[in-house]
Amino acid sequence: MKLTIIGGTGLIGSQVVQKLTAAGHEAVAAAPSTGVDLLTGKGLDQALDGAEVVVNVANSPTFDEASLDFFRTSMTNLLAAGARAGVRHQVVLSIVGVDQVPQLDYYRAKTLQEELLRQGPTPYSIVRATQFFEFMNAVMSWNADDTTVRLPATRVQPMAAADVVDAVVDVATGAPLGGIRNVAGPDVFPLDELGRITLAAQQDTRTVVTDDKAGMFAVVTGDVLIGGPDAHLAPTHYRDWLQTAR
Repeated sequence: MKLTIIGGTGLIGSQVVQKLTAAGHEAVAAAPSTGVDLLTGKGLDQALDGAEVVVNVANSPTFDEASLDFFRTSMTNLLAAGARAGVRHQVVLSIVGVDQVPQLDYYRAKTLQEELLRQGPTPYSIVRATQFFEFMNAVMSWNADDTTVRLPATRVQPMAAADVVDAVVDVATGAPLGGIRNVAGPDVFPLDELGRITLAAQQDTRTVVTDDKAGMFAVVTGDVLIGGPDAHLAPTHYRDWLQTAR
């Protein structure tokens, strides 16, 4: 099967390409570095030529209000190019709980992307994943100094990028869901506790201060970012991943 991976050179996309190729599929990476511009549509027709499936893991360059225009334009261009190419399945990687946090510009933008996909001409699947282990250091850096890291106690259920890749590949090589598959890590943590676990594993002596106004996830309430009872649970535990990452 030929699959085109939009954003196929990034953290998730490059691994999706590798895994599909190893399984015997023809996986084509499409990204600015391969001559594909989602915002102008340049290179899309060539990248999708002969593809049965499009896997869209491309990300907006910003997380602010401009991300709305990025996902609106890129999704519109991609759906049109897919229809011209006769693509039979469009897959998008999204975020667990994305439609329940309208306070965040980026989450509203991803919700718009999902809506455009649903309304589009092609059978589709949405894979909603929880936060990636790999982004924890970036999350901690938002409100940190030499002695403290400020994090809210927001409940999260993070997962390894490699497990996200497995979920995306599984959906992309199957029949279109016509809906959503939620995937999450095996463990739930308050974000501040996750920060303490991370710093300890990295032998970082800074102190985590619980601050329910700190960072992007401070506006999230309840269990919005938790996979829920229907979620497919990934196998990798955060503490085990931390040991491997070291």
